[in-house]
Amino acid sequence: MIRILSVGALLIAAGVVAYGQVQQGRPNAGFSPAFTEQTRAPALPTTPVQVDVFADDLENPWGIAALGSGQFLVTERPGRMRVINADGSVSAALPGLPDIAAQGQGGLLDVAVSPTFARDRTVFWTYSKAVSGGLVTAAARGVLQPNGQISDATDIFVQDNPARNGRHFGSRIIPMADGTVWITTGDRGAGDSGTLVQNPDTTHGKVIRVNTDGSVPSDNPFVGRDGNDLVWSSGHRNMQGAAIGPGGLWTIEHGPRGGDELNQPQAGRNYGWPVVSYGINYRGSDVGQGLASAPEFEEPVYYWDPVIAPGGMMFYDGPYSDWQGDLLIASLNPGALVRLKMQNGRVVGEERLLTDVGRVRDVEVLDDGTVLVLTDSGRGQVLRVTPG
Repeated sequence: MIRILSVGALLIAAGVVAYGQVQQGRPNAGFSPAFTEQTRAPALPTTPVQVDVFADDLENPWGIAALGSGQFLVTERPGRMRVINADGSVSAALPGLPDIAAQGQGGLLDVAVSPTFARDRTVFWTYSKAVSGGLVTAAARGVLQPNGQISDATDIFVQDNPARNGRHFGSRIIPMADGTVWITTGDRGAGDSGTLVQNPDTTHGKVIRVNTDGSVPSDNPFVGRDGNDLVWSSGHRNMQGAAIGPGGLWTIEHGPRGGDELNQPQAGRNYGWPVVSYGINYRGSDVGQGLASAPEFEEPVYYWDPVIAPGGMMFYDGPYSDWQGDLLIASLNPGALVRLKMQNGRVVGEERLLTDVGRVRDVEVLDDGTVLVLTDSGRGQVLRVTPG
């Protein structure tokens, strides 16, 4: 199947041509942004894209990672990891994974390939794990054998303080060339009454940084200080997107009704949840004391109200020049591929693409400049998107 979406795109050398704001409805909360580029950026001209189905019949695909030679690892939330071949065919489930607690929003979540995969065939993944007292977010590594089996599966992170609900696990995982691994977690559905996110001794609602063997990097901000040594930053609600871009790590998290946030987490900083938020609770009440921000907390780089319900994201570094350096974000609700035009660490434009394909869970930018997009449904697909 091939679809062509072509509504003329206009860019000029001096900057971005914009057409008002993206149509997104009335905000849920009445907060004003802290700076002009923080929300409702100007709408970008529509990019013409070609969309075709690369793989299908996947059950709630959650994460995808390139293996090389046109192959990809993909996870299905019920607990299966598969290989997608260059022709779009999908392998049987790979054996060797640990037990996956597929409950509610939990299951087999993100997947990533080691920077040294060509030498050691190491892969990483996150998942919901059943422990005494409930469920937690966990991260693991293993070796993808040439016969398709996962061997030597080992947890490198297991969240503390289990909860019995099936909500807000996070989580993305990014292995780095320096031997460290980024892991994002959620607040486990504690809502604005939860205290674990603001407790520096827990791993709820935190950016976690570990070595590939699960040990603590010596330069983590809380090593030798009060707080959990694994924590990089805190005060996050439910981070389901993470990417490496200008300046290092960027994350994106779900707000309640409004208040989805794009952040660039800095060492030891606190991003406010559930004390402050640019959204309101689902039932319509204030979050905390009804404040969007406070001096002791970091401002988000950008926020949405109403929400986009973000999934995975990735910076575009392909040959299509109009998108160079832009951030591509999966949207689950209302469902889209969201493009943010970035300049000097700020958002200066926004575009909504693929608004008719349903829930979009993850994004993968390929070397040739095409983009793979995962649709999250019982018969999920991997779409190949070619800009321009």
